[in-house]
Amino acid sequence: MSSPSSTRKKSIENWLAEHVGELSSLQSLLYASNRYALLLTFQGMDAAGKDGAIRHVMSGVNPQGCQVSSFKQPSAAELEHDFLWRTTARLPERGQIGIFNRSYYEEVLVVRVHPEILRNQGLSVNCATRKPSGRSAIGPSSTWNASLSQRTRTVKIFLHLSKEEQRKRFLARIDERDHNWKFSLSDIHERKYWKQYQEAYEACLEATSTHHAPWYAVPADA
Repeated sequence: MSSPSSTRKKSIENWLAEHVGELSSLQSLLYASNRYALLLTFQGMDAAGKDGAIRHVMSGVNPQGCQVSSFKQPSAAELEHDFLWRTTARLPERGQIGIFNRSYYEEVLVVRVHPEILRNQGLSVNCATRKPSGRSAIGPSSTWNASLSQRTRTVKIFLHLSKEEQRKRFLARIDERDHNWKFSLSDIHERKYWKQYQEAYEACLEATSTHHAPWYAVPADA
């Protein structure tokens, strides 16, 4: 007689196999129709599990029709352009799937917590409200998404992580040898601004969750 744990494990495996097969079938249909592209955007605090979510969700996708782009601190060349420039260059073609690990929204978020970044770039900041203007204002992101929807279906996922769970995952990165490379002192420094980041995310998600490109908040503590 099988134990409850083994039965549950088998049930999960069957569920995954079923949905992986469905995802593969839908990818083939997307490619064959060649009408739209699919863009998946993952956002979240450090250690929210973006890499793991992408690896898990896309396990059944044919890599020939999928491209993952990870956006970190802008390079000198990227800073000479509009902040949407580097992401526009990596948009998926029709029939293809594109995945953004972080995205153009990162520019909206970080500079609201650290407006000095824009000042160092010679760009304007409303110091009274700590809101950036021009290059990283929320408005251009929303307008761009509306235009993008004409040929690209967008799914935006926000992995919602608690501060306590982030602390545990940072400590695990120190204790587990295979994860040491993920640990960064800058991550610890940014925890000081947890409240400011939550406010920035709230403003960003509220302003950019639209009918054609809604945000899906997914609990990420588990």
